[in-house]
Amino acid sequence: MTLDQKQKLPDTLAIEMPRPRKPHPIVVIGAGGIVQAAHLPAYTKAGFPVIGMMDTVAERAASVAKEHGIGASFGSVAEAVKFAPSDAVFDVAVPASQLTAILPQLPDGSAVLMQKPMGETLAEAAAIRQICRDKGLTASVNFSLRYSPNNLAVRKLDDAGLLGEIHDLEVQTRTYTPWQLWSFLATAPRLEILYHSIHYFDLIRSWLGNPLRVMAKTVKSPQTAQLAATKTVAILDYGESMRVFVATNHSHQFGPEHQHSFVQWEGTAGAARISMGLNLDYPKGRPDTAEYAPRGNEAAEWQHLPVSGNNFPDAFMGTMGHLQAYVEGSVATLPTHYDDGYETMRLVEALYESSARGGLEIATVQPEEKE
Repeated sequence: MTLDQKQKLPDTLAIEMPRPRKPHPIVVIGAGGIVQAAHLPAYTKAGFPVIGMMDTVAERAASVAKEHGIGASFGSVAEAVKFAPSDAVFDVAVPASQLTAILPQLPDGSAVLMQKPMGETLAEAAAIRQICRDKGLTASVNFSLRYSPNNLAVRKLDDAGLLGEIHDLEVQTRTYTPWQLWSFLATAPRLEILYHSIHYFDLIRSWLGNPLRVMAKTVKSPQTAQLAATKTVAILDYGESMRVFVATNHSHQFGPEHQHSFVQWEGTAGAARISMGLNLDYPKGRPDTAEYAPRGNEAAEWQHLPVSGNNFPDAFMGTMGHLQAYVEGSVATLPTHYDDGYETMRLVEALYESSARGGLEIATVQPEEKE
């Protein structure tokens, strides 16, 4: 059965993301894997000019610049800032612990896209927010999942009223993640929530706002005992008529058959599910998907939705494009502004605090005594 024979869907599920009328030149700070796998391919696809590449390992900056046809490379932030024109956008793609050292070196009033997370702790996030305020930076946090084409397709369904009132949102990832690809994570005191599931919690916030409270437990895996916690279960409290949770396991190294990575929405009118293909065979990944089912009888069929593009690299066109459009004044809002990024960091901190405090001890639960 075709889509046309089923529930009537919008003519197109693509949402046109804001783009600058005239793209600004980009200077990239950090030449690591995420830059090579997502940032640079996205900017090439979007036609955003990258004019400079900086890395503390100057040879790596030069190599990446040469490979991608970037005209200049640098070994220090000071060199990159001296080279950058006044209308440059700085794409700062470095480990979170380096942000408080790099941001003060950027020119006052600059436009900046920060790779998530916004620091390693809420205290660092507060310091980053203050730096941005003091320097008048137009700064955004690169929460790319918001701009993933399959998430945008579900947004289009929701805008058309095909989901109705959402009352259930769940995220599940059971896969194998090669954490060794990121050397700085070997000594990171926080890992899974801060560097991975933060995308999920930010996505949930983008749909539902801030939760009332959270309950979470993040634990280590025996397969990666030398690392911080890499498995998480979290419940987000949005009241008595909403179920929202995230469950992740990055150590499922038993073949692909029972691996999965998805976000699912259920509403009074319909349900939607997207798969995050990148997680299923990282870093090669699989295509992202999206599905929809109208509420009805038990024989209702899920419809596969046409999705144009994947999180890598297409979502990264969205984060940079929206920032540049905001800077030039062609859009009035910046959803991933650092103030909103700070709210996601508050949620992350709450999750870690909940995990550390623990739940109610069973031994303390006793029947009430009758008077």
